[in-house]
Amino acid sequence: MSHTAIIRFATPSDLDALMQLCAEHAAYEKAEYDPIGKKESLSKQLFSPAPPLYCLVVEQNETIIGYATYMKQFSTWDAAYYLYLDCLYLNGQSRGQGLGELLMQRIKEEAKKLSIGEVQWQTPDFNEGAIRFYQRIGAKNKAKERFFWEVK
Repeated sequence: MSHTAIIRFATPSDLDALMQLCAEHAAYEKAEYDPIGKKESLSKQLFSPAPPLYCLVVEQNETIIGYATYMKQFSTWDAAYYLYLDCLYLNGQSRGQGLGELLMQRIKEEAKKLSIGEVQWQTPDFNEGAIRFYQRIGAKNKAKERFFWEVK
C-alpha cells in the first residue's frame, strides 16, 4: 500500500464502511458489538444540522481504512472544554504506516479550530501497541477505572 492517504470528514456514503470498521474495532478490543440500529443512529448523530459527534475517515486507494470520532465536552475541574476522542481505529493492514500519527495530528488541528487546548481519550490496558503509540506521540496517561451503569 502507498503511504498516500486522505483524511476527511465522513459523508453519508461512508456509513457502510464505517459500520464494518466499528465491528472490527469492537472485536479488536474484545468487546461485544450489535449492529442493529447503529447505522441509523450514527447517521443522525453525524449528519444532523448541529451534530454532537464528528467523524474523520482515513481513505486510501478509494477505500475507507480507518476512522476517528470525537465530540466537544466540558471539564468541571478545568472549567474548560476538551475534545473527547471516542474512537480511533485503523484496520490491521494499515497500521505501522504513520497513518495513526497523521490522524492524531488532524484531530489536534480540529481541536485548535474549536479553540480547545486538550484532547482526551482512553484505550484498554491490554492494547499495548496503542499505548506505546500514544506515548510516542507525547500523550500522557492517568490511571483510572471506567465504569458502566445501565439505565433501564
